[in-house]
Amino acid sequence: MLGYALKRLTSLALSLLVASLVIFLVVEVAPGDPASYMLGLNAQPDTVAALRNELGLDLPKWQRYLSWLGGMLSGDFGTSYTYRTPVAQMVADRITVSLPLALYALGLSTLIALPAGIYAAARRGKAGDAAVIGATQLGIAIPNFWFAMLLVLLFALKLRWFSAGGFPGWESPLMALKSLTLPAVALALPQAAILARVMRSSLIDILSEDFIRTAR
Repeated sequence: MLGYALKRLTSLALSLLVASLVIFLVVEVAPGDPASYMLGLNAQPDTVAALRNELGLDLPKWQRYLSWLGGMLSGDFGTSYTYRTPVAQMVADRITVSLPLALYALGLSTLIALPAGIYAAARRGKAGDAAVIGATQLGIAIPNFWFAMLLVLLFALKLRWFSAGGFPGWESPLMALKSLTLPAVALALPQAAILARVMRSSLIDILSEDFIRTAR
């Protein structure tokens, strides 16, 4: 068991290392210069050169990669070229909304998928099963962004039950959760459709096992 865990951890570490190298190389070969982008098209060459030196862009590529990798491992994600703000601070500012939204969507998708999958498996081949299969197929086929626009159009603009955008902050948890509801539903329903199908297939396989038939 320990050997298997070490093997998986080693594989994960190698995958992350390769991914980091690919990301770094993709950024390197992308056209444009970050220093010129930050200073604008009319920047003087000496100003651009000074900023490149400040950002370490004039160092060899291998040295910049090792510096970037070391910073990632120590929690220093560098500074955003666009916002000129530490990336770690930007992530921390946004995770207070993104993480609750992801958990909210995960909870909704689970609450929808489990009953739907169980219901479809229990009524295999009947009208209820066909209805669940049709609904899940529709949920998988509809793009998230289009479904989100439909939700905003109906529940925000027409019925005015929710706001069309913005986040009020966590000073009022109920208002914060209300503002996250439409995005969470838009994220949850396509995932719920997939999970419901997986649940249905798994339950049908289990219900076909010998020990289930014997118990019946």
